[in-house]
Amino acid sequence: MPDRNQLQPASPWVQIQTTPEDWAKASPQLLETMLCQLHLIRAFEEQVLELAGAGLVHGPAHSSIGQEGGAVGSIISLGTKDSINGSHRGHHQFLAKVLNHVSNGNLDATNLITPAIQEVLQKTLAEILGLAQGYCSGRGGSMHLQYFEAGALGTNAIVGGGVPLAAGNAWAQRKAITDNVTVTYFGDGAVNIGSVLETMNLAAAWKLPLAFFIENNLYAVSTHVSEVTAEPRLSARGLGFAIPSWRVDGMDPLAVHLVMREAEAHMRSGKGPVVIEADVYRYFHQNGPFPGSAFGYRSKEEEAEWRNRDPLLRVANEMIALELIDQAGVDSVRQQAVAANKKAAEELLEANPDAPGKQRIKPSLWPDISFVNVGVRGDASELKGARTLEPLKDSGPKTNIKFVDAVAATIDAAMEKDSRIIVLGEDIHRLNGGTNGATKGLAKKYPDRILGTPISENAFAGLGGGMALDGRYRPIVEFMYPDFMWVAADQVFNQIGKARHMFGGKNPVPLVLRTKVAMGSGYGSQHLMDPAGIFATSPGWRIVAPSTPAEYVGLMNAALALQDPVLVLEHVDLYQDMGDIPENDFDYQIPFGKANIRRVGKDVTLLTYLSMVKHSLTAVEQSEVDAEVIDLRWLDRASIDWQSIEVSIKKTNNVLIVEQGAQGTSYGAWLADEIQRRFFDWLDQPVQRVHGGEASPSISKVLERAAIAGVDEIVAGLSRVKSGFGGGR
Repeated sequence: MPDRNQLQPASPWVQIQTTPEDWAKASPQLLETMLCQLHLIRAFEEQVLELAGAGLVHGPAHSSIGQEGGAVGSIISLGTKDSINGSHRGHHQFLAKVLNHVSNGNLDATNLITPAIQEVLQKTLAEILGLAQGYCSGRGGSMHLQYFEAGALGTNAIVGGGVPLAAGNAWAQRKAITDNVTVTYFGDGAVNIGSVLETMNLAAAWKLPLAFFIENNLYAVSTHVSEVTAEPRLSARGLGFAIPSWRVDGMDPLAVHLVMREAEAHMRSGKGPVVIEADVYRYFHQNGPFPGSAFGYRSKEEEAEWRNRDPLLRVANEMIALELIDQAGVDSVRQQAVAANKKAAEELLEANPDAPGKQRIKPSLWPDISFVNVGVRGDASELKGARTLEPLKDSGPKTNIKFVDAVAATIDAAMEKDSRIIVLGEDIHRLNGGTNGATKGLAKKYPDRILGTPISENAFAGLGGGMALDGRYRPIVEFMYPDFMWVAADQVFNQIGKARHMFGGKNPVPLVLRTKVAMGSGYGSQHLMDPAGIFATSPGWRIVAPSTPAEYVGLMNAALALQDPVLVLEHVDLYQDMGDIPENDFDYQIPFGKANIRRVGKDVTLLTYLSMVKHSLTAVEQSEVDAEVIDLRWLDRASIDWQSIEVSIKKTNNVLIVEQGAQGTSYGAWLADEIQRRFFDWLDQPVQRVHGGEASPSISKVLERAAIAGVDEIVAGLSRVKSGFGGGR
């Protein structure tokens, strides 16, 4: 028989319960503020459900009634500069943080409603109703509540989606040499989400001041936690990452507070993250004003048992026992809270002239419909006044340089000038500049700003998004290959891409995402895609695609100056290409939204980007078609150079779009559609396209070549265009 030794986890795991002594020792002001916050939040949620029942809440109303104790207990000790984010069921967290902010953590039970508190209630309710005066101008609604000034980073409709973003905020808190902490709230369902577990690992490895706060309310929509995990004590997740973990009764706000104070001390002293699991209970169904028992997945007995543990009753009864308040005082707090929330609603509603006896939202409070697209991205005004040039036309002295060396040199120059720039990605700090040398020399020069990450794209992409939203740093995130973006699709598209617009268009998201297109390198179906088409059809992203070293310098600098997320595409075909750049100049920008006419012609407008620019120029020389070759450079619909395209099309009356990648994810598909809508009257024939096959490139060299476009396919495309010459307008 082998010897057996019981292993012990590297971090503590404890459960905390309050004693009568804890309640007796608690500050009366603390308990008074707890009671007041609990009643304000409860009355607010009741008001939301009443409005939802009247059909006045468009979309879901995820009530937090029953769960207030966890939020209030954990947030009451946090300062304004401490940050939180949460899930789709996050009204209670948002309100607790904002009420703390406007009251400095002190509420008066005898005079509860100040003008500032009334404003919080009304603006939060206005946001849930989708009105212009809401914190996110009505864009966020119930599930996307944000108020940066109060440290409320934003609630999130994607299960576990906000957790990596919180890690980015926590990283910024630590990097800025503060003792501020970040708390990310999520439910029992998110504990099994990859992004959450990835982020736990990353936060532990980097000792981030981040609290993973699990609100275990036992149910997803209707599925009990015991049905989906073998370990329903969810705080056990922390042990696998050596994160100290606590379990606590979330219906006891003081117990939660005591746990949070211990957790804060751990985080503020630089020891890294914590996990807190609070057992709570939502009194109502996933969405709406009915209990879970009405849908058959909970019993009325279970619901009654949890209602008897109501956090509002617990705090009130303990305070009464300590003679800090009497029942009349508790009733007064309740009445003040209900009245304030009714007043907030009354300010937003009026009698419905079309339905006697019913109310409607005041029409004047709706956002103007012209606001619908405002804030999808910024207006690029931050680039005004920048030093720009067209390096391929510049007549000054030149330096000949490899494309990949231009990548590293440009990032180096930017980091030297701007200490806010942080670079993160897999292996970028090793192998003398990562897998291709694109970050060569940077780790040695900036050891604390070149962050080699775990293989966990969801976590580090979201962490970069959190850094960007924080505003103190400008992250450059590297995806080793573009196909890996699907692993991080939630963070890339749902979070980073949508954040600015979703939260009202106020907060910039200055993030650069670098990735390399590697078609022709033999890496097969899961490494080689061109992501331009996907990003071009996804809101919020700008896209640049340099085809020469000199243009890389200018486009990367423009990307780093923009206040929007920018995808910077690189192609491995170009990495070893030599090209001239202005001598020792890594500080200019390519003019915003300007394409480059690489060859003047009269027969057809050829639109292309990346390595297909050089292949197109070669193909034109092999054909009998006098093509005007335009290197697009800026690819997203808000930045593309429609003016140059228009001038060229009105001259040639024919268009050929050339790209290398697969037909299904094609960039040219949307571009062709848009061109035909804009310039139909000037086209002699339908827009022609060159692209790869339906299949992703295979490992086989022969099949890989058959799947992608090259010079031969461009020549054939030019021939098709030629055969269509002569059509009339």
